[in-house]
Amino acid sequence: MSYFKNKSWLYLICVLVSLSVSRNLLGDEAVEAHNYEATFVFTSDVHFGLSRLGFRGKVNVPSKDVNAAMLSVINSSADAIIPEDTGVRSGEKIGGIDFTVITGDLTNRQELYPIKIQSAQASWKEFEQCYLNGLNLKTVTGNKAPLFLVPGNHDVSNAIGSPSKLVPATDATTLAELYNRYMHPITKVTKETYNFKDNRIYYSKNIGGAHEIFITMWPDSTARAWIANDLKTVAKDIPVFIFCHDMPAIDARHLTNPNGKHDINREDKFENVVCDIYSDGTESDGETDIEQRQLASFIKDHPQIVAYFHGHSNFTEFYTWKGPDKNVQLNTFRSDSPMKGQFSGKDESKLAFQIVTFSTKTHLLTARECLWNTKASQGNIVWGKSTTVSIEVPR
Repeated sequence: MSYFKNKSWLYLICVLVSLSVSRNLLGDEAVEAHNYEATFVFTSDVHFGLSRLGFRGKVNVPSKDVNAAMLSVINSSADAIIPEDTGVRSGEKIGGIDFTVITGDLTNRQELYPIKIQSAQASWKEFEQCYLNGLNLKTVTGNKAPLFLVPGNHDVSNAIGSPSKLVPATDATTLAELYNRYMHPITKVTKETYNFKDNRIYYSKNIGGAHEIFITMWPDSTARAWIANDLKTVAKDIPVFIFCHDMPAIDARHLTNPNGKHDINREDKFENVVCDIYSDGTESDGETDIEQRQLASFIKDHPQIVAYFHGHSNFTEFYTWKGPDKNVQLNTFRSDSPMKGQFSGKDESKLAFQIVTFSTKTHLLTARECLWNTKASQGNIVWGKSTTVSIEVPR
């Protein structure tokens, strides 16, 4: 205590505390940040259990092999040099990676037709072996970089059933594993005790001066209520990113069946993987203007939300979601899939993941496409298209 009588010691302690805070503006013990910047890897729709028609001269290549090939490139990405462009960290060696995120469809639906797909439990074991055990990226301080996951419609359908024939009819392994991993319940759930209604997977992290939110499927009314409550603890000038499976312009079939008993059945074809009952009509291939308006209104009421990352309909795309009434401007980032890419499914040279860098000093975020299976890549990154956007929170 005698040290505190000396003002120089007190000053030194204040400086050390200040430096500690500057490492992570929001102080989340689960992640690290460096100088109010962060770099992360983003991909989606890895679909363990599915096979790819063609890959590197072979046919019917299982997802575990295709993902292992992509993971090899991801694991070596720290050595890559960012292109000399106008984006964040231009020309720098990537070095530390703050986290990796995969936005759903970790396992493929365990469908019987047209070919039998293995159970969610079997697919999850392969996913676990590949990504949970095999991902070895490090942060700038040398610690293991965290992996953040959210479920997609295939994962949820495995847990609750599907309009298509599943064998077994339900297997909640993936959602139970995610719930235990990220929600940290006192009593862990199992695939038998997991309940989709009661065990929603919503969590958030503070990384590099931004607030990252990870949610099941899409920002429906239940998720929006959770997000609104979560944001009460976040300063108004902190940028917020949402990570989920579905794009803002959600597919009608993912909403809850508006017909009859609101159940999952082969005739109506609604998947019920999003809690809101479909309001635009009765057909599963209809428009979703009402639901999108509700999301757009929420985004307008929460201007901190400046970026949205998703998979589901898979190809690399950077776009601005404006809502059905063109009254919002949300920076949106869509990921390719190693198994079901709209373009890379036919042309494997277009297979890609993204490396995203952002700075809350400059209020900029740059997403860069990483082509990982071109003839020129040879196991390394070939840089594709990129975009740089503002993440400054409107005042």
